[in-house]
Amino acid sequence: MKNIIFDLGNVIIDIDFEKTFKAFTKISENVNWKESERILKEKQIWSRYEKGHLSDAEFRAEIREELKITASDQEIDTAFCALLMDIDPARIELLKKLAIKYQIYILSNTSNIHFLEVERILERATGIKHFSDIFHYVFLSFEMGKLKPEVDIYETVLKQANLIASETLFLDDLLVNLEGAAAIGIQTKQIVPQEFTILDLFSNEV
Repeated sequence: MKNIIFDLGNVIIDIDFEKTFKAFTKISENVNWKESERILKEKQIWSRYEKGHLSDAEFRAEIREELKITASDQEIDTAFCALLMDIDPARIELLKKLAIKYQIYILSNTSNIHFLEVERILERATGIKHFSDIFHYVFLSFEMGKLKPEVDIYETVLKQANLIASETLFLDDLLVNLEGAAAIGIQTKQIVPQEFTILDLFSNEV
């Protein structure tokens, strides 16, 4: 193994989607949190935004319309980012050590609003401003126009980073995303939040 690709959510940063759905409910006129989750999935608002098909302004406009929200941009962004929790500094220290031995990358289904906030959390937790200061390259779905588990997103990463699939390990918390990577020969390992973290997987590197 020469290369390691990391997901962001529940691999590097802890997340809880329910917090965002409940936060949207608090600023909505009459949509409860279960309904907000259903609407976002049925209308594919979240996924279209993460695929780069909506600008920040277009995303907020659809959120306002579908969830009956009249809040400010900042209030919507704050609610949307409620799912983002903590980054354990020990994980970042591990990544810095791994970067000496391996080529390390991020591959994340994310959006501009979320990624900006994740990097703010990174700086608060560690003093490091950007993931690009640690990783050899950061692949973000909204910039690529592709989403996991679509096979072509993994093919694009291999091609752009000039990686060999069999020499590459991909870590994600979602089994479906791992299956997409495994389909083209990438090694995979599932990270299970609160049970099996990257600190456990690479305990010999700490």
